[in-house]
Amino acid sequence: MVSAPGHWRYLVVEGPIGVGKTTLARRLAERLGGEPLLERPEDNPFLPRFYRDPRGAALPTQLQFLFQRVRQLAPLRQRELFGGLRVADFLMEKDPLFARLTLDEDELALYHEIYGRVAGEVPPPDLVIYLQAPVEVLRERIARRGIPYEQQMPPGYLERLVSAYAEFFYYYEAAPLLIVNAERLDLASSDEDLELLLAELPRVRSGRHYFNPEPIRLAAGEPAAGGDGAPRP
Repeated sequence: MVSAPGHWRYLVVEGPIGVGKTTLARRLAERLGGEPLLERPEDNPFLPRFYRDPRGAALPTQLQFLFQRVRQLAPLRQRELFGGLRVADFLMEKDPLFARLTLDEDELALYHEIYGRVAGEVPPPDLVIYLQAPVEVLRERIARRGIPYEQQMPPGYLERLVSAYAEFFYYYEAAPLLIVNAERLDLASSDEDLELLLAELPRVRSGRHYFNPEPIRLAAGEPAAGGDGAPRP
């Protein structure tokens, strides 16, 4: 187990669907001796319906996730009372991003009213890790993991989602931010790739930082792709 810096209490891993944020959050919690705080899409009964009928199921899907996140983050509001490190795979401030993508004007107004009443104050993370990858890579990973309702994703939705994430984090300043090029990182199963990322985390103390593993591999005399020269998944 790697020791986390003493001031770390709350880390967040973010990124669009298929980029690997949940897997990384779980692995970081294990390596840093923390507790994972993970979204539970399987507990949202409206999500499969949303992928079949986005227009009809967007509002209940969004509200269900909002209420779930509020419950999960409730202990963090009394920071002096919770001990240890939490590693989450969602950022509360990003929740409205999905609402703006999927809700009509009247639904969005209702969502914002509910959000303002229930979201409350959550302390900013000590570090946010934003994973990026091209749409084609995300689409391949989504197909590979084979969750049935994700295969029904509406045309153009993934492109709009990736664009919305990029815009959100372009303006994000609430916490130190590490933007990671995850296109060729295998953070699900490669210990080597995880170690590269872990070595970078303590350097991010404030502001915005970027992490691209390819120059590090090249400097070490490694191929830019996998060890056999094939692109990493």
